[in-house]
Amino acid sequence: MQYRATTMGVNGMVTTPHYLASQAALKVLHNGGNAVEATIAAASVLAVVYPHMNSIGGDNFWLIYNAKTKEVKALNSSGRAGEKATIDFYKQQGFDKIPARGALSANTVPGAVAGWGEVHLYAEKEMGNGLTWQELLEPAIGYARDGYPVTESQHYWTTVNLEEDAEFRGLHRFDEFARIFLHNGKVPKVGAIFKQPDLADTLVYIAENGAKSFYEGEIAEKIVKDLERLGGILTIDDFKAHKSDWVEPLSVDYHGYKAYNLPPNTQGFASLSILNILNHLNLQEIEEGSPEYYHILVEAVKLAFMDRDQYLTDPEFVEIPLDDLLSPEHGKELANQLKQNLQARKLQPLDAKGDTVWFGVVDREGNAVSCIQSIYHEFGSAIIPRGTGVILQNRGSFFSLDENHVNCLAPRKRTFHTLNPAMLLKNGRPVLVYGTMGGEGQPQTQAMLVTRIIDYGMNVQEAIEAPRFLYGRTWGASSNTLKLEGRIPPMVQSKLQDWGHDIEVLPDFTDTMGHAGAIWIDHETNVKFGGADPRGDGAAIGY
Repeated sequence: MQYRATTMGVNGMVTTPHYLASQAALKVLHNGGNAVEATIAAASVLAVVYPHMNSIGGDNFWLIYNAKTKEVKALNSSGRAGEKATIDFYKQQGFDKIPARGALSANTVPGAVAGWGEVHLYAEKEMGNGLTWQELLEPAIGYARDGYPVTESQHYWTTVNLEEDAEFRGLHRFDEFARIFLHNGKVPKVGAIFKQPDLADTLVYIAENGAKSFYEGEIAEKIVKDLERLGGILTIDDFKAHKSDWVEPLSVDYHGYKAYNLPPNTQGFASLSILNILNHLNLQEIEEGSPEYYHILVEAVKLAFMDRDQYLTDPEFVEIPLDDLLSPEHGKELANQLKQNLQARKLQPLDAKGDTVWFGVVDREGNAVSCIQSIYHEFGSAIIPRGTGVILQNRGSFFSLDENHVNCLAPRKRTFHTLNPAMLLKNGRPVLVYGTMGGEGQPQTQAMLVTRIIDYGMNVQEAIEAPRFLYGRTWGASSNTLKLEGRIPPMVQSKLQDWGHDIEVLPDFTDTMGHAGAIWIDHETNVKFGGADPRGDGAAIGY
């Protein structure tokens, strides 16, 4: 059963996890803008209307297909740790791990705005811009200044984060968070108009002065000054030193297609490793939705994550043997391991899910963008420097304070990043633009989307809606479980338990599984098929 119709359009297609962002992106396409410009409009609106999931105080990563040059470009716009961010500093403060919330969790520079600026310059040079920088940010400024209706998602996650939990929750203990995100001390109701005047002023400043002004002007000064007051460690020099990097995208073959993703410091190579393993299996001999289907995907995830956890960090600090890890030979070796063992493997506890937005755009010229933006936990660090409206991310809390750990903290280092936007090409042209939110769940959901669309012939909406699993732990849990949506039949659940999986059954549709999206491009008819996740507040819109 399909709950939503697949969206179709010939000229362009947009999918985002919030309908207002989808509308803003589509308006850009209607007004002659290209896919990159439309994605900037969506990214900036999402940073306003989905504040629990992302912010201009977070990071982003981009995959861009340029229809003119027939190349896939990748941008890493994640921030590096500050110059004062050392293991010794945190240990001298009495910490054995970096705090999950508060000023000391905001130890990496936000890269998102720099990402918008960098891809805007690229589009201007390579695609011919149709709209100005100010025009692209105008919808976001309007929603920040004039307000937007609170979604069920924002209401729910604000409520959850008022729970008394000194490590992860209780965000009302932070003054600016309470002032902005609570109305008279209470969570705004679904449908209440939510305004962010400080954020509107910040976005106006960026619109008038360019992306660099976020890092070199009065906004950076306000952020650093208030962080200092709260005991934080980012400096003006940290902001001035930020640089987004164009990087070589990674790719692997998958059943006649080529899958693309981002290199480290993202977990993109883990997403590709799963496909590299599955490429050596004939899934068409296995029924979709059967116990064997879920078992094989879960075990492929575990094998890929074992490689990931051994190597993933900033490649400027550690050499990562990507050619070996993504070689057909290694994929075949891991596939053989999978086939020889029907019992579930155990894996070290995975990180609780990160909160993120993925969104994709395809324009009438065939340019395509897969983009992802995040602040890590819901509401990030929960620190909003006074007068800025900017929620700072807590991505740097994922660094280890063990100097022997591959992802140990060091100044100017990028941390292990869960964010990874994806794209599938056939004969050198994109056919599937896809991605999801959800931390450790991103590679898992990506594998389900690809197998269901490529191997089982589902349309994008059908594949997004199909029951999903998530292997990992939840807040505060000490071990991983295999979480299954309740629509997965009891017979399948029982068989997976027999094979050693520790099953946890969740509601039929749950955003624990993340908010996925996808666009399929039929190059014979030029029709774009868009899908959006009913687990979120998004919409796929085409024209």
